[in-house]
Amino acid sequence: MADERIQMPSGMGGLVRYFDDAKSKIRFKPEHIVAFILVFVIFVILLHNL
Repeated sequence: MADERIQMPSGMGGLVRYFDDAKSKIRFKPEHIVAFILVFVIFVILLHNL
């Protein structure tokens, strides 16, 4: 029987799939990113008003 692994077609135009490569140990929730952006925007507005 043939190899059990799934093979990608050879004509992918240089596209490479990296989903098996590595996962980051630092994970952020979307709520944390939105909160950080809001704090940063408020900080910049305060700096412009000084």
